[in-house]
Parts: sequence; structure tokens; C-alpha cells
Amino acid sequence: MAAADSLHPSRGARRYARAIFELARSEGQVQEWARRLATVQELLDQAEVRAVLMNPSIARQRRQEAVTALLEGRVDKEAVNLAKLLVAANRVSEVDAIGQEFQRLDDEAEGRIRATVTSAVELSEEELLALKRQLEGRLGRETRLTSTVRPEIMGGLVIQAGDQVIDASVASRLQQLRRSLAGV
Repeated sequence: MAAADSLHPSRGARRYARAIFELARSEGQVQEWARRLATVQELLDQAEVRAVLMNPSIARQRRQEAVTALLEGRVDKEAVNLAKLLVAANRVSEVDAIGQEFQRLDDEAEGRIRATVTSAVELSEEELLALKRQLEGRLGRETRLTSTVRPEIMGGLVIQAGDQVIDASVASRLQQLRRSLAGV
């Protein structure tokens, strides 16, 4: 649902995430704010909720009252205020990008890197753990690894860590072979 893709959040999403992160860090509550953001994301990602909160024909105050009613009692006052702020600023559609940017800022501050491994088939927990250890050894930093499955790569792996991409997929190798045979 993000207004921008996860690799390139909008300028607004980056500003909101940075402001939230700086507040969280100054209060020593980065993990608490990460949980608050996740809860707000979960609520705002619901299609019915999003449809109401982004409906310009409903007065902003009514939309803020609706998000307050949905969250009160489930989360703390800070999470409610964040959701109301996003509604007031017409940033509901950017909540995922804000959350992802917040996590990126936290990882950067803690010296972690996020990596994604793409495979043709689901990797086992043992395979993912071994890959995570190899990446940490190679990158020299704690790595948060996520896994995706894309059968069209046919086999092998595509690993993206920060700006680095290692494409050891069968599809990529076949493409290289085609180029070689074509003399390109």
C-alpha cells in the first residue's frame, strides 16, 4: 500500500520516519516506537479502515475520531496520536513506507544491514541461518535476512544487501549464456 516502493520511500515518508526515529531515540524508546508503528500499520493496512480514513468526503476531524475510536484501548496514547497525525496530514497511504524507513534508520544506527535472499523454492530455516552467518562474515555486520520465493529464477539465489546484488540465479546464468552465444 505504500505510496513509494520500499527502496525509495517518498520524501514525506522519510521526513516522518526520521522525526519519529529521532524522538524515539532521544526518549530511549526505539523498540517501543517500532511496536507502535507496527500496530498503526496493521490497522491502517486494513482495506475498510483505509477507505474511510482516506475518504476526502468525510471531514478530517471525523476521520481522526474514527482512528481514535479504533485504536483507543488497544495501544498507548502515542500510537493514537501518530495515527491521528497521519490522518490529518493525509499520509495514511504512506504508513508502510514510514515504518520501513524507521526500521532502516534503526538498522543504520545500530550498524545492522538488511538483506533479502530470493530463491526459486522455499529455503529451510537451517539454510537461511547458514546464509545469514555467511553474509555477516562477508559484510562484517549483523544482518537481518528476509526470504522471498520467485520460481521464475529457476534455481540458485539472488541476494540483495544494501546496494549490493549478487545474482547467482539459473535465469541470470542462462541470460549470460544467451548473450555469449549471440556475440553480444
